[in-house]
Order: sequence, then structure tokens, then C-alpha cells
Amino acid sequence: MKYREWRRPLQMALLGLVCANAATAISVKVSVTGKSGAPSADTIVVFDPLDGTPAPTHDTAVIDQINKTFVPRVNVMRTGTAVAFPNSDRIRHQVYSFSTPHPFTLKLYAGSPRTDVVFEKPGMIVLGCNIHDSMVAFVAVVDSPYFKKTLESGIAEMDLPPGRYRLRVWNPNMIMAIPPQEITVAGAPVAVPLRVDVDPTHGTDVAWPE
Repeated sequence: MKYREWRRPLQMALLGLVCANAATAISVKVSVTGKSGAPSADTIVVFDPLDGTPAPTHDTAVIDQINKTFVPRVNVMRTGTAVAFPNSDRIRHQVYSFSTPHPFTLKLYAGSPRTDVVFEKPGMIVLGCNIHDSMVAFVAVVDSPYFKKTLESGIAEMDLPPGRYRLRVWNPNMIMAIPPQEITVAGAPVAVPLRVDVDPTHGTDVAWPE
């Protein structure tokens, strides 16, 4: 059989497989509110699959520096992600982290560093600037590809394949940790309401849920 003769059936089979996987994905909505009932934005929501390990990815992300502030302040990404740290200020910054998963230091710079920082291990990475102590940001690195940050509405939505998952939730201003819980995603959309004790004036005392 010639190449052209078998190429199209193969393409159609692959397309059918992709469509089938998309069709079986189920909508999951996590709604996070504080004790007062107000939405809790910038809460990290992670679903760790318990029935298998998804294939690795090599994603990219950007954490900028604007008006002496890391943007975004709260980040979540998959292991293996290459992160660029451009400096959009007119002053120089020196980005660093002492966190165990990936300690690093970028030399004092303006503009953009020549190389990205690749986070290869899961865990919480706290960023700082050696020049400006008020600059702090958080990078949650996870093995799972299923994660989101809640919007201003306190809602995080994603599509998950059917299966069992461990749900982890974290916010940098949490006062009390929420234990991870098992969630089963089956044939119907899933809604998960969560109440988080968050205080914007509170420091970061709650450890990242491993």
C-alpha cells in the first residue's frame, strides 16, 4: 500500500481517538469561598489522578516583574515547565528562591535573563528579590496536568477524564489547612464547594499539601 493510501485512514483514526477522549472528559467546577462567604481568588486547585500517570509535558510560563511586584503572584504549573522571568521595571531585580525543590538565583538584571528556569521537581517554591524584600511570589509545581487557580469569582473549572482523583487546595493567606480529599469523576458534571479560612493580612503559615 502506498504512503498516501494509508496515511488518511491513520489520520482519521487518530482524530477519532482525540474526539473520543474529548467526549469522555467531564466538567468539574470547584467553588471556593471564605468564612464570610466571599469568593476566594488565587486559590490553587489540583486534581492528582489516582488511576494512572499522564504523559509528561514540557510547558512554558512567564512570571513578570511590574512595579516591584511579581505578576502573577500565585502560580501553579506542571513539573518540567520552563519559566521566563522578564523584568518590565526600569530598575534591576535579582530573583531567587531558597525553596528545597529548586533553589536558584538570577544575577542582578534588567530586561530578560538569557535562560529560563526549569522546575523539575514538585513542591512549593517561594520567590523573592534580593534587592526588594517586599517582592514575594509562590510557584506550586505539580506532577498532575489537572490544575487551576480560582478566578475573582472563587471558581476553578476544568475538564477531567473519568476516574479517581486526590483534590488538593492551597492559598497563600490560608489560616488553616484543608486535608486532601478523594473525588470520583464519573458520568455527570461534578461540583465541589469548599470553604477556606483566608485572611489577606495573614502571613503564609500553611504548608503546601504534599
